[in-house]
Amino acid sequence: MKLLLDTCVWGGAVQRLREWGHDVVWSGDWDTDPGDQEILRIAHQEGRVLITLDKDFGELAIVFRYPHAGILRLAGIPSRQQAYSVQSVLEGYGGALGQGAIVTLDQDRLRIRNE
Repeated sequence: MKLLLDTCVWGGAVQRLREWGHDVVWSGDWDTDPGDQEILRIAHQEGRVLITLDKDFGELAIVFRYPHAGILRLAGIPSRQQAYSVQSVLEGYGGALGQGAIVTLDQDRLRIRNE
C-alpha cells in the first residue's frame, strides 16, 4: 500500500513498513515541513494513506472537506509499536482506508469513519 508518514510518526517505522512491502514516504525526510494542508494534498495527489499522530488532519478532512486518500491516526501508540500497529490496521482495514476512511487507533479501541 502507498503510505505517507507524517513527521510525528517515528522514523524507524519507515524501514519496517517498507520491508513488509509498502511504498512509504516519510515527511521527516523532506527539507522543510510544508504544513498540514500541503501534506494532506500531497498524500491525496499521490494516492497515499496518511499516517499521523495529529488530530488536525481529521479536522481538515471532515470539517473543511479537504480531499484525502485515507487517514490513519495513531493516538497514544508508543514509537516502537507504530509500525506493527500500522501493519495490523492495514491488514484488517486497508480496503476501507484505500476507499478514503478515517481510522483512529488508540490503546483501547479502533474507530472508523467512512467518507
